[in-house]
Amino acid sequence: MDAAFDLLQRVPQVVQLGLVAIGALFLASKALSFLRLVLNTFFLSGVNLRKYGKPGTWAVVTGASDGLGKEFALQLARKGFNLVLVSRTASKLDTLAAEIETKNTGKGIQTKTLAMDFSKNNDEDYERMAEAIQGLDVGILINNVGQSHSIPVPFIETEKEEMENIIMINCLGTLRATQVVAKVLKERKRPGLILTMGSFGGWIPTAYLATYSGSKAFLQHWTNALASELADDRIDVELVLSFLVTTAMSKVRRASLMIPSAPAFVKSALSKVGSGSYQVSPNTYSPWWSHALLLWVVETFTGASGPIAIWYNKKMHIDIRRRALRKAAREAKKQ
Repeated sequence: MDAAFDLLQRVPQVVQLGLVAIGALFLASKALSFLRLVLNTFFLSGVNLRKYGKPGTWAVVTGASDGLGKEFALQLARKGFNLVLVSRTASKLDTLAAEIETKNTGKGIQTKTLAMDFSKNNDEDYERMAEAIQGLDVGILINNVGQSHSIPVPFIETEKEEMENIIMINCLGTLRATQVVAKVLKERKRPGLILTMGSFGGWIPTAYLATYSGSKAFLQHWTNALASELADDRIDVELVLSFLVTTAMSKVRRASLMIPSAPAFVKSALSKVGSGSYQVSPNTYSPWWSHALLLWVVETFTGASGPIAIWYNKKMHIDIRRRALRKAAREAKKQ
């Protein structure tokens, strides 16, 4: 200890002051980041959705028939937006459209449905999408369609069809749908919103979900690039980062402190658009409060791509895979 003190004494005072200043600036930046986290998570609202259109403006929601997509549609309808509902199963879309119109009787909410399979990458589907929104005052696009692995799986054991579907739906499907709708958003010459569902699985490199993780990481960088491109057209482009939510994709049924229900998460997502100033990546926000706190802690103390975060994520998904395989084995014995 004395040797260290003596060494410090030999350091010129100007160098000592410089190091103190650097340390103070570093701590101040972290304190400011934490203040932004607290304010944006618990006190401040995001962008008012009325910025993107008065009641009767249209919103396009992909992956709309179930889970988060269905909740986005229901809650946007309650806010006065007409809906173009896009998903694979026509019967589910028709049921949702009827539910929206029943729950919003007297508001004049209109719906249109478009059944298409994003895994097919069919040019005719995207042509039909363009025809469906032609002449509509579209102000919002919710890119919710997506696919993950059925269970965590080593990359070299990933089935070819599952791997191709994840990339086709999450990446190419999202890009092509956005290309169709963004042209309409740009032509209206008023503020618009493109909201894309991201994932903690893409924010932290995730072993045993390698293909899914890579597809969501791709959407992160694509969002940042597209946001810069469309800023001059007054189109906001945002990525929503979520941890687990009680949906069919997550296979979690019970909500908890860290795992909100789909209605609660979507309500938060729509009320917190543009609230991610505390995060490392721009044009990104994590609307659910416990997810936001977890994100800030990881980015501040380990780094999302740091070895500790990657190790823990790997450990967690190995455990999830082990439990899923045991459950499958028990169910196989019952048959």
